[in-house]
Amino acid sequence: MNLSLYTLAVVWGVAAGFVTRIRMLESDYRQYPTYPHGHVIHLALGLIAAALGAVAVPALMQKDYTAITFLTVAAQQFRDVRNMERQMLTNLDELELVPRGKNYIEGIAMVFEGRNYIVIFAAFLTSLSVVIFHHWWVGALVGLAILFLSGFLMSGKVIHDIAEVEVAPIRIEGASLYVQDIYLMNIGLEDNRKRILENGIGILVTPRRASGRVTIGNIGQRQAILHDVSTILGVYRDTGEPALTPLAKRDLKDGRLGILLLPQEKDVERAVEIVKNVPVLESAIRKPSKMPKELRKRWEST
Repeated sequence: MNLSLYTLAVVWGVAAGFVTRIRMLESDYRQYPTYPHGHVIHLALGLIAAALGAVAVPALMQKDYTAITFLTVAAQQFRDVRNMERQMLTNLDELELVPRGKNYIEGIAMVFEGRNYIVIFAAFLTSLSVVIFHHWWVGALVGLAILFLSGFLMSGKVIHDIAEVEVAPIRIEGASLYVQDIYLMNIGLEDNRKRILENGIGILVTPRRASGRVTIGNIGQRQAILHDVSTILGVYRDTGEPALTPLAKRDLKDGRLGILLLPQEKDVERAVEIVKNVPVLESAIRKPSKMPKELRKRWEST
């Protein structure tokens, strides 16, 4: 096999993998990864992953099976990156007025690990197609196809896919705070009651099916909703004010979720849109509707 073809395969494989990593890297309202230093770290790891995937094809063609060992070592390194991301975000979360929560952090760390594997896969397939078809433009087409597909891998379900989201009235009876008919907490001070009524927004999340009811009942999913809204609209509170904390409680009868938001910017329509577009955390997804019929009947009879 011509060495120039191997060189061409590696170059196109690295290029495809690196561009794919750029495509999957973005700083949004969560401000993570931060820029520019966070971008540099993830792009450097993406370049390393692309090089590993691209070089693996010529190595295997030359029957140099130590390439598999390098891929195994790379997988271990990317797992270490996941642990590093988890630890860093956990430390930062302690300084947030409305924390992300452990489930959200784990989801972010898992995504960044998984995207490095996608980069290896993209580089490997691009390099392999150049070697097999002996044409660089075939690798370019494969790289473009993977780049297009990577956009779908970045997307997932949001709250609006599993539940209806609408504005709900906030009311206080005595010292008890309600969103619609869902009890949230007891507010002792009159001043705090006035501030909640003036600045608060009530949101009602109604699940469409049984699996959605379990998902929005997950504490980590609730915390993700509160964090995202507070990140975008701000939060009307400071340290040492437990009564002015955004809160989410569910109705034990039907699984509806009542949410109290205390944004710095009281924009009701925007708050509803933000809640609708909060990502559904993978760790919160449950599918009790997929239970086998025999087990479901036994479960319903208890």
